[in-house]
Amino acid sequence: MIDYNLGYVVDAIPKLEVAAEAGDMEAMYYLGESHRITHMGMTSDALEWYLKAAEHNDPYAMLRLWGGGACVAGDECPEDAEGWREKALAEQLPRAEDGDTEAMLALYYIYGALDDSDEGNEWLERAANEGNPEAQHRLSTMIRDGYGFYWSDSRRSDAAIEWARKAAEQDYVPAMNTLFALLSNIGDVKEGWSWLVKASEAGFLDARLNVGSCYFSPGVRGDFCIVEQDKVKGWAIFYAAEHETGSNASQSLLRLNRDDITYEERQEAEELAEDEWLGHGPPLSNFPPKYGF
Repeated sequence: MIDYNLGYVVDAIPKLEVAAEAGDMEAMYYLGESHRITHMGMTSDALEWYLKAAEHNDPYAMLRLWGGGACVAGDECPEDAEGWREKALAEQLPRAEDGDTEAMLALYYIYGALDDSDEGNEWLERAANEGNPEAQHRLSTMIRDGYGFYWSDSRRSDAAIEWARKAAEQDYVPAMNTLFALLSNIGDVKEGWSWLVKASEAGFLDARLNVGSCYFSPGVRGDFCIVEQDKVKGWAIFYAAEHETGSNASQSLLRLNRDDITYEERQEAEELAEDEWLGHGPPLSNFPPKYGF
């Protein structure tokens, strides 16, 4: 999952296979996702693993089977439902009505697939009100992007911040990064910075690199950087992120800033990276949604 969460789905496949073949339902679903993403569409391998996950009642696997045309192209239809969307609905609706917020969130996507976004949005709001942090974060971003009626932009912003904060305070990491952006947009850079740091400490790769950029060149990054310049610390963060993830973003930061730091400072930074970041804290991640694109 470390590889998958960083977007290295090809590398993730053989590792996920070990867990999936041992019966891990989550691994089955993510193995299907890895094959689908790698080949930019449904494949026989993706179909196989989505079917196995669906046998364990994973609603998102069922939605992938519907979206990939499993019934039409693969002649793989559920025996007890009209189709995979209907199967997912039949499985999740009773659970949601019993108060399961994960099922409520799944209904948001299921009703979307059934072209009933109004019903789906109602379930999303119910999940958010019942405390599901992923639903709260999703609602926050929807409000930010225009969902719902608000008398003014400031009220819309306040509502988006409120929902993002509810999720962030439950340690939902993507919400921490969203809350940083929302607060920075209204000029509350102090609290925004605190949430950026929390997202970084929780392993959000983009937040980590933003923090590093602020230390390396705070004047360039913008008003949200409220720290004194410390090129050694900034380079240490870039270096550690690159060695942990090999991401294009971390490589670019090292390459673009290399001429602005001395050899001696780079040596000091690499030692600092070993002491403070490499092998310390949770693994870095892009925190992709379970049911994304």
